[in-house]
Amino acid sequence: MTVASSWIDGAPVKTGGPLHQVINPATGDAVVEYALAQPADVDAAVASARAALGGWAGATPAERSAVLAKLAKLADEASSALVDEEVSQTGKPVRLATEFDVPGSVDNIDFFAGAARHLEGKASAEYSGDHTSSIRREAVGVVATITPWNYPLQMAVWKVLPALAAGCSVVIKPAEITPLTTLTLARLASEAGLPDGVFNVVTGAGADVGAALAGHADVDMVTFTGSTPVGRRVMLAAAAHGHRTQLELGGKAPFVVFDDADLDAAVYGAVAGSLINTGQDCTAATRAIVARDLYDDFVAGVAEVMSSIVVGDPADPDTDLGPLISTAHREKVAGMVSRAPGEGGRIVTGGEAPERPGSFYRPTLIADVSESSEVWRDEIFGPVLAVRSFTDDDDALRQANDTAYGLAASAWTRDVYRAQRASREIHAGCVWINDHIPIISEMPHGGFGASGFGKDMSQYSLEEYLSIKHVMSDITGVADKAWHRTIFTKRR
Repeated sequence: MTVASSWIDGAPVKTGGPLHQVINPATGDAVVEYALAQPADVDAAVASARAALGGWAGATPAERSAVLAKLAKLADEASSALVDEEVSQTGKPVRLATEFDVPGSVDNIDFFAGAARHLEGKASAEYSGDHTSSIRREAVGVVATITPWNYPLQMAVWKVLPALAAGCSVVIKPAEITPLTTLTLARLASEAGLPDGVFNVVTGAGADVGAALAGHADVDMVTFTGSTPVGRRVMLAAAAHGHRTQLELGGKAPFVVFDDADLDAAVYGAVAGSLINTGQDCTAATRAIVARDLYDDFVAGVAEVMSSIVVGDPADPDTDLGPLISTAHREKVAGMVSRAPGEGGRIVTGGEAPERPGSFYRPTLIADVSESSEVWRDEIFGPVLAVRSFTDDDDALRQANDTAYGLAASAWTRDVYRAQRASREIHAGCVWINDHIPIISEMPHGGFGASGFGKDMSQYSLEEYLSIKHVMSDITGVADKAWHRTIFTKRR
């Protein structure tokens, strides 16, 4: 089935680029076929967003809120179709899409419908004594955003909704291998009453369409979620025009298990935190740092639970783990795992692909890895957990911070003081205590270092899309201002 690849100026658009297939990674079968967008389509989408900006930015917060609330309602009503699209294009288990991706996205839309009416700032007052100062928060303008393939719907919502709530217009480029739910979101937004041109989608390859969008002279801001190397190229392209940027990049999350931790909770938390979305999650637990006294029991427990994970058809509600996004990505993951024993690692369980169609890979636990090993330092983005021991709390926190990344982390302990120390000293944008992975719309998501900067979700993310303007009004009516003495030799 051939479908439109883009949504420009409130309508589906069949672009004229090379044909491309969306492949179901669980079967290898084509889901749909479409023509890729081209740089000229980016120009058309940006022009549409620019033309629509004034009207949307000038709408009242209540008017914007009403449209977004309607979008949340329509997305909720379309949940079943969104789940089907998400499962078919990503291969993620239907339970994950049904219980996490889609309802979480709907909740985020609903949150920003409310956030559109809550612009906070310093109180207007006469701070200088003879002027009234006030703060205006205005839409930053046309936002270009590029989203990844691992959570297509959620990442589109995280980027687009705060921008719309702030009064911006948007051009989004979803990953060309997973565009379906983003296109559906744009259609639903139009049905909700979003003016034409405010939300545009161009689906094309990163090398041409992504680069054209990130470096477009007529956008005002560029946001990106994806790998750190690509994020740096996006930032470089945006810097050519001095555009504001917001980046959510890779991660290598530490999972620190202290000697007083609830071992069963830590074991199940490590398996869940490392295998969510088949490990294709930048916040996934990838480096377990475990107290020596618990190390052997932790490794044995994780291996036992991992071996019970059901790998299978993503459409089956009993499936725990779906495929990786592609066979090429599976080969990348398998290559990193195969090199681990040569660097001192011990494959405890997994480390192979099951004998079935699709790009599946078994849950994998690698123990005794060295701090310099590839699987410990580099992002794997697969169902793989590496484990090391630590000697004392100082060593645990040192290992947790011994990474270029700083997106997420967790600490497992019954000691409130130890937990507080970990939350203070671990360098990450989110630190969970006795859990790993949960997110909520009211709280921000974003990292430090090689994991990027800026926030998604929450009221904090709205700040990314607003410009702050100081308005200072004289209240004296006096022509001869006191400060003029710094300029004029003689006063009048």
